[in-house]
Amino acid sequence: MKKKIAVFTTGWGAEILTQFLSGMRKELENDHADIYLFLSFAAFSDSPERRAGEMNIYNLPDMQDFDGAVIFASGLDFKDTIDDIVDRCRKANVPVIMQGAKRDGISFVGSDNYQAVKDLCAHLREKHEAKKMAFFAGSRDSHDSELRLTAVRDYMREKHCEEDLVEVFYTNWENAAVTRRINEMHEKDGKLPDVIICANDGLAMEACVTLNANGYDVPGDVLVTGFDYLDASKIFDPSIASVDQCFDKMGEAAIHLWRELVKDGTGERVEMVPCQFMPGESCGCHDFRNSDQLRRRMGREAFSLRAKTTYFNRKLDIIDSKILSCLTYLELKESLHQLFTEDHVYEGDSFHLLLEPNFGLSIYDSEIKLNTDHYSKNMEVIYSSENDEIFRGDLFPSRELIPGHKEEGENHLYVFLPLHEGASTYGYLIFRDCLPELEGHYLRQYYNRMCLALEKFRYALTLEHINQRLLDLMGKDPLTNVNNRMAFEDKEKVLQSQINDEKALSFAVAMFDMNNLKQINDSMGHEAGDLYLQRACHLICQVFKHSPVYRIGGDEFVAVLSGEDYDNREMLMRMLDKMMSPYSEQVPLPPEYVSIACGLASFDPETDQTVADVRKRADEAMYKDKAEKKAGK
Repeated sequence: MKKKIAVFTTGWGAEILTQFLSGMRKELENDHADIYLFLSFAAFSDSPERRAGEMNIYNLPDMQDFDGAVIFASGLDFKDTIDDIVDRCRKANVPVIMQGAKRDGISFVGSDNYQAVKDLCAHLREKHEAKKMAFFAGSRDSHDSELRLTAVRDYMREKHCEEDLVEVFYTNWENAAVTRRINEMHEKDGKLPDVIICANDGLAMEACVTLNANGYDVPGDVLVTGFDYLDASKIFDPSIASVDQCFDKMGEAAIHLWRELVKDGTGERVEMVPCQFMPGESCGCHDFRNSDQLRRRMGREAFSLRAKTTYFNRKLDIIDSKILSCLTYLELKESLHQLFTEDHVYEGDSFHLLLEPNFGLSIYDSEIKLNTDHYSKNMEVIYSSENDEIFRGDLFPSRELIPGHKEEGENHLYVFLPLHEGASTYGYLIFRDCLPELEGHYLRQYYNRMCLALEKFRYALTLEHINQRLLDLMGKDPLTNVNNRMAFEDKEKVLQSQINDEKALSFAVAMFDMNNLKQINDSMGHEAGDLYLQRACHLICQVFKHSPVYRIGGDEFVAVLSGEDYDNREMLMRMLDKMMSPYSEQVPLPPEYVSIACGLASFDPETDQTVADVRKRADEAMYKDKAEKKAGK
């Protein structure tokens, strides 16, 4: 049976992550195994709700179904989340390996950050005579960042110059924090250290940009170094002096450890990969590597990258348009399925979109809440294609993760991305064998746009549903459940617009007034009066079955007759009159007593310019009928 290895991380360090995954895949070439990457883009700056929605993807897999787990902590730096994943793996008796962070009793694969950072410090001090140093760290919970800081401190203690470490600033891996701190340094007194050592290349590049914006030259006024040796930092101007952690070798080492753990089943293993300090232009070493050659190569590739990006953005626009043009949830499902069936060039022949079964229901009922800390037992399949074979079915067990997945065949990498709004889970996406898209942050843009479009769709339909409910409530009389005065005024406007357009119209207005209502209220109470109104209204609706009836006042009703009721209007009025009780003013009135004054007027295009003209004649006829009934005629 094919093995399954779960990897948990975020996509912020996409370049180093893809190197690590490439190493894993290379080492697994002779194994029958797939990698399942559960990927979020959670950040420290996120609200708790958004972070929960992102990281719920880690709750999707049942670890009892896996043969191993790897936590890529160079991207995932949330202690409680890591502890939860480790605990689930232990309960399932699944071997788990940590990368970049250590936990007691957990096997670890890492790079020799410590010695590489000491080499970096020695280079800065001995070659460039840099003395005053600032360290821009990641987070206090990051094993890698703290180890790098320890190496800086140990080097300076060994050189008896601890006081030259003038500042340690924690960025929590946020570039904006670097900008704020450098701006503060500049505004305070303009004095900078000789070198700013950053915990990764992203922070280092941000430091260079901010220093330049404040009028400083790197490396002329201050040296800057990073960590990770990213491609982006190699072509950056100045190219960043950095440390190559050899993440591909770490990926290979993770599989070595996994095999040992599967074989022996016990023990804590550690495997370290050597690192290498790589001087660059940002530390003043302009001749160490040919950065210009790399920049020229990247420039040549920019054309094809632009074409790819143009197609990608066009696809996202089409998805937005499809989702936001749908008026019902059923239409959304059908439209997306058709879209991906007709065009999945970007998504590939294995792509899956699954939504929570309550996603659609929650649109129409605010009491139905979406999951925040787990996925439902079954997911609704919107589109699913594995090896270009479309999955046929509406619901799919979430524990099985991938519709249509087969155990045989070549090894694959599956990437699971969360769909959510805040903490509310919408579902998830699955891409396959997509390392270039992951590294280029295309996957992040894709799922972000999908989340946003689904969120807009859901809110639009929810608002429309609420508005419709309000309109229904506004348009109904609560006592008789027929249309109310506001609804009649809307009907009048429609009829008037048709009159104004000189359309051929055939309609009549029937006016009704309940006789003896005051007597019933005074003698028997308002509850009896309400029952009388309901009986009378029911009688009107029973006769004029094909026409809308409106309650426009306390005891006043109106019906707008068209079609069959219009054709039979005189006969229906006589029928109604026969079904009434004989008029009486004796108290108490009979239990089923109903007496209604009625008036009818038909629209005459030759004389009537407004609906009010027709209604006025019907009103006059009604009052004439009331007087005749009272007179006993």
